[in-house]
Amino acid sequence: MRRTRRKRNRKRRILVLLVVFLLFVGICAGLGWWMFGRRPEAVKAPEDTIASPRTMEIMVMGVDPRTDDTGRSDTLLLVSLDTELKKASVFSIPRDTRVEMEQGAYEKINHAYAYGGHEYTKKLLEKLLATSLDGYVLVDIHAFERMIDAVGGVDIDVEKRMYYEDPWDEDGGLVIDLQPGEQHLDGQHAMQYVRFRDEEGDIGRVTRQQKFMQALLDRVVSPEVIPHLGTIVNEMTSVIKTDIETGELIRYVTMLPEIKANGVASHVLPGYPGWWQETSYWLPDIQASRKLLAAQIGVPYSPALEKRTAQDIEVYQNSLPKDLVDVAGMFRIASEEEAAEAREKHAIEERKNIRVRVLNESGIKGAAAASADVLRAKGFVISDEDVGNGETRDRKETVLTIPKGTEALFGELPFPCTVHESDGNTAVLRIGKDYNNA
Repeated sequence: MRRTRRKRNRKRRILVLLVVFLLFVGICAGLGWWMFGRRPEAVKAPEDTIASPRTMEIMVMGVDPRTDDTGRSDTLLLVSLDTELKKASVFSIPRDTRVEMEQGAYEKINHAYAYGGHEYTKKLLEKLLATSLDGYVLVDIHAFERMIDAVGGVDIDVEKRMYYEDPWDEDGGLVIDLQPGEQHLDGQHAMQYVRFRDEEGDIGRVTRQQKFMQALLDRVVSPEVIPHLGTIVNEMTSVIKTDIETGELIRYVTMLPEIKANGVASHVLPGYPGWWQETSYWLPDIQASRKLLAAQIGVPYSPALEKRTAQDIEVYQNSLPKDLVDVAGMFRIASEEEAAEAREKHAIEERKNIRVRVLNESGIKGAAAASADVLRAKGFVISDEDVGNGETRDRKETVLTIPKGTEALFGELPFPCTVHESDGNTAVLRIGKDYNNA
């Protein structure tokens, strides 16, 4: 009797450890190699879909539940596991991805969970990628901080200064304040890192989540986490839901080391940024996305799939609103005048995401305040605390340091200045004595 109970406890412990891995993947949106299985070889997939008998496709969702409604999916990814080659790949699906809902309506894919839960999201993802999903994993993202603290934190190289405040955030206010460089993040600061959004928008956020996931996995598989397993187990019981059978999970748990050794390929859904009615979207490149998925699971891109994809692309492009702005210039939707107006609206919204400091280093009275007003007129939000004197009063030339890729947002300024790019998210205008020449 005792031996049977011990055996059951051992199986339960193995399953719990596996669930721990599953939860970390769902929250961070980067990897997911432990979800596996095999499609019945007797079931042949339609020729216009992407499927392989040796792979299993799993939808992983990090869900943000609310007390007054269903909530939204904060993180969405597709995990593909090749059970023969013991390799895995992960598609991160940006929350802003514009997809067709019912009756020809188009919205962001993260809204689907509020409309019809994980089943509706699964249906939309299958249609977008022309595939069939074998299962799902749902994770409560509010457990994230406790999970990280349970394993003792994570070491990661924060690539740039990250600062953001949102007192109206639905979770009671949001403050992100991280310095650049290699550091050890506890749960609270890890949440700040994976939630930070900069001028790259949702895509930059997804990329950071993938980077963090790799650092987290290095930590999870290390011997140092063993003392924390009890705490992790307690956190797992109420924060994960899945339709994957227990026996199937246990059967493949021994494959984890080999899959980790073979590496996990991470991708962001191919597409382009778009802007419509004061809202940003990710416009999926349907053909590139399906070709990439087919290549990852090792199946040919069939003529039937090519035909279906061409039809889907035509329907999608015809659905794009006339005044939608394709930031990358891949589609021609609006007239030149409409596009120019919409792009300017988009630029104004993007400027709000950049912190700007204006420092008077010229000794010229009122130069900082006047320059700040010029930038405010362009749509930059500049606080009074970010306007003042610099460390010198003898700077000869005015220098503007801006985040990479944002030069177009600043445009022409009515005073001479040299522009430099940096890896940070803050722009700094240092005013020199040549300001008099404006």
